[in-house]
Formats: sequence, C-alpha cells, structure tokens
Amino acid sequence: MIPIRDLKAIKIKVLVQLFIVALLIGIVVGVIDTVFGRVLLVLTSTRDHNPLVFLPFLPIIGLLIVYSYQHYGGLASKGMGLLFQVSQNKEKTIPKRLIPLVMLSTWATHLFGGSAGREGVAVQLGATIGSWFHQKWPNQVSSKVLLVTGMAAGFAGLFQTPIAAVFFACEVFILGQIEIQALFPAIIASFTSSFVSHQLGLEKFSVFVSKSVNLSPIIFVKLIILGFIFGLVGNLFAFSLARLKKFWSTQLVNPYKRIFIGALFLTALLIILYQGRYAGLGTNLISQSFSHSHINPYDWCLKLFLTVLTISIGYQGGEVTPLFAIGATLGVTLAPIFGLPVEVVASLGYIAVFSSATNTFLAPIFIGVEVFGNSNILAYFLVVSFAYLTNRNYSIYADQESLL
Repeated sequence: MIPIRDLKAIKIKVLVQLFIVALLIGIVVGVIDTVFGRVLLVLTSTRDHNPLVFLPFLPIIGLLIVYSYQHYGGLASKGMGLLFQVSQNKEKTIPKRLIPLVMLSTWATHLFGGSAGREGVAVQLGATIGSWFHQKWPNQVSSKVLLVTGMAAGFAGLFQTPIAAVFFACEVFILGQIEIQALFPAIIASFTSSFVSHQLGLEKFSVFVSKSVNLSPIIFVKLIILGFIFGLVGNLFAFSLARLKKFWSTQLVNPYKRIFIGALFLTALLIILYQGRYAGLGTNLISQSFSHSHINPYDWCLKLFLTVLTISIGYQGGEVTPLFAIGATLGVTLAPIFGLPVEVVASLGYIAVFSSATNTFLAPIFIGVEVFGNSNILAYFLVVSFAYLTNRNYSIYADQESLL
C-alpha cells in the first residue's frame, strides 16, 4: 500500500486534458452504444414475433461467429478477458477490430435466439475506445485509467445508470479494491455517455418500486436469508459457467464442432421450452416480473442454464441482463414464501444475483437506486451485502483478481 503522503497530485493541466478526453470518450461511446442498443432492440423484437423462423438457424450462425473470430479476431477473440489482461499489463492494447466483431456477432446471437446479454459488449466497446484514446494522447496517467473510463462509459451508455457504471468499472478488476485514480474521468465519461445515448433515443429500463419494507428484527433476518439465497444463485451461475467452459474445451476441442453440436441441443431446448421464452436478453422475463404477469417458479433456473450453455459454447453477448432476469424471476417466486411485496423482492433479486456473479458490491446497490428508486435502499444494502459475502471463489470474469 502507498501512504497518502507519497501520492503525487495530478497537475491542473493534465486534469483539464483528462476532463476533455473523458468527455470525448463519453460522447463517442454514447453514440456507439446507441447504435448497438437500438439495432439490438429491433432484432430482438423481430425474433420475438417470429421465433420459429430464426431459432432453427442458430447452429449455422454459430459457425459463422467462430469463423469470424478465428480468421479476423486476433487478440479481440479474448473478449472480456482481454480487458483484464490489459489492466494487468499482460497485453498492451485492444484492437479496434473488436468493435465491429463483437457488435455483429452479438446481433447475430440475439436475432437467432441465443440466451445472452449485452453488457459485455458495451463494456468492451467502451474499453476499446478508452484504449485508443490512450494511444493517441500523450499523457501522465496510466492506460488503466482510460480503460476504466471507457468501460464506465460503455456500461452507462447502454443501461443509463451512470453512478452504477462508474463503480462497476472501478471495482470489477480487483475484488476488494476500487480504482480511485480513475474516478474523476470515469464520472465525466459515464454521465456524458448516458446523456448522449438518452438524447439519441436509446431506451432505459426503470421501474419505480413504490412499496417499501420497514426494517424490524424479523424483516432484517428475512433480508439476510434472501441475500444468501440470491448470492448462492449468482455463485451457481458463475460456477456453472466456468465448469461448462472447461467441459466443452476438453470434450470438444474444435470450436466449430463445439458451437454446432452445442447449438443443436440449445436450439431444441429453446423451441421446446415455450418457443423462445428463454431466448435473447431475458427482458421479457424482467418486464413480466414487474407487471404482475405470470412467472413460472422454474423460469429462473431455465434461464440460468440456457444462458450458461449459450455463452460456454462460444456465442457472444454478455451475462448481466440474463442475471437481472434470473434474479427478478427468482424474487417473484420467493416473495410469497417470505411474505414480502413481489416487486420489492424482484428488485432485490435483480441486483443481488448480479452482485454475487460479478463479485461487485457498490455497483449493484446503485443499480437498485437508479432503476427502482431509493425507497428500499436499506434493503438493497443488506441483501447485496450478504449476496456479495456469499461468493468468493467464482466470478463470470475468470481473470478477476482478489486482494482478500
């Protein structure tokens, strides 16, 4: 640890330059996020209206995705892992080709029904832009600062939760540590990107949860138990993803065979299980969780399994939005058991499963506030705290380091 007295202050000139660069990163990433997000919404809607037209072609699209990354990907094929390696100085740069590759492959994954997310794409897009600015701008700050800045902008532009985005980018690399040096530019880039994407018409998901829980000894215990349950489910997701990736890599070394054979099984399940109910992001399940629509008690489990299967065999996207869906639907199932309002427990599951699976603490709490309002902030804090404490050994980010 470096004593405070030994830390060097950043010069005003550099600070001004950093502000300008962060502003530019926020604008550029906000525009790219908007293009990515709006196209993704159109493709998702198209698939939802014609699931049986698109789902059967998922294995073929998988082969095209693998071919693209094998022949044109280079370092970009490492995906989120590359961001961690750059932050650890194991790699120096993120190739610009990552942007079209990850966008096109993720659009294809979703159009043809893969159960995947989108945050991984947004974060990679932002990190690539941040890395590019570091190469072009002679500066006195580390490459990691602009890497984190870009990641915050990517997350914020897509989800329009700028505070959560800042903390996610600052705490995701190393468990137990926040990149304080990146806080200033990350804030500028995050809020700028969120503003730009909103002005350009990208939708934000938010539900105001008016009901709140009043803390009492019994409610306190219930929230702790819920935190542990959500934490275990998040841990199960990360554990299953790691094990299934290892299984596929040893049993089917050839990536073409892996994605094609795996996709045949995946496609069959997606069609049999309600003709695409568990395809794509899972936003349909999230909307149903907060609109008093019917949620099956096994929805969370099937979404978990199909997302793990989709990502492990090589499809692109992310895990966060499916994690939100898993947590929300599990919350709906648990709410009557615990005698708590459905929308409250759904919101708790939404953020707590994400917390456990990503090993992040502050970001999920602020997601709760920015998406659902602050009526249950104490409950958010308690449930996320115990979900976070539940998981230590696994993360959806395999290269995440720990100081604990």
